[in-house]
Amino acid sequence: MEYSPKLSAVLLLALASVMVVTAQNSPDDFVEAHNAARADVGVGPVIWNETVAAYAQAYARQRRGDCRLKTSPAGHPYGENLFRGSGSGTDWTAADAVTLWVSNRQYYDHDSNTCSAPPLKSCLTYTQVVWRESTAIGCARVVCASGFGVFIICSYNPPGNLLGQSPY
Repeated sequence: MEYSPKLSAVLLLALASVMVVTAQNSPDDFVEAHNAARADVGVGPVIWNETVAAYAQAYARQRRGDCRLKTSPAGHPYGENLFRGSGSGTDWTAADAVTLWVSNRQYYDHDSNTCSAPPLKSCLTYTQVVWRESTAIGCARVVCASGFGVFIICSYNPPGNLLGQSPY
């Protein structure tokens, strides 16, 4: 086989693209994004947990076919946040998902511990991210089978959003 500088350059660019997307979806990327939001309200950090991550990965694989924002079956052991980035790209990252969840902070009133959200909006994704008692996370990301978008799940242990309790 003859050496081709053009082919080598194309392969190198393709590999770099894969590495960038993977690097933006590592356990550290998920943990750092969560911990930044938690620090903003004085809540301690979360850590990555492989058992929780395995649960998230198994559920993400189940959703890969349709990428519907459907919560895990009743009785699942963890809290969870779901994200679907659609469109023609598959570049949605851990930071995109956590940023969306945290953006729902605007609908949370800490003084009354209530969500004041318009339809289809909820602060529960935000309160799960900053739930003081949730100390471990595991997240997973899959490209939708259609190739149009991604599905991301983060699972939380212990689960948050307990009725009548404040997240922090």
